[in-house]
Amino acid sequence: MAPTEYLDAPPDSAELTDYDRSHMKAYMRVLDASADGADWREAVAVIFEIDPEVEPERARRVHDSHLARARWMTEHGYRKLLHGKPL
Repeated sequence: MAPTEYLDAPPDSAELTDYDRSHMKAYMRVLDASADGADWREAVAVIFEIDPEVEPERARRVHDSHLARARWMTEHGYRKLLHGKPL
């Protein structure tokens, strides 16, 4: 299986994006990892398939930006899903 393509940061939008819809599973996984107290380096390696030893700055940027967007989804984005915006 080919690795999923991830941007270094999800699009910054007040609306759900196609990127959000196609990466919902990663958002849930990064939220779960954070809630479980997982080390961000382990999470980024498993979820995003980025080696934090090889690309430390990019790994941190990808992890933190996707976690922030996932949190936005739990606070705001889910409402758009509930109002008839299909995945």
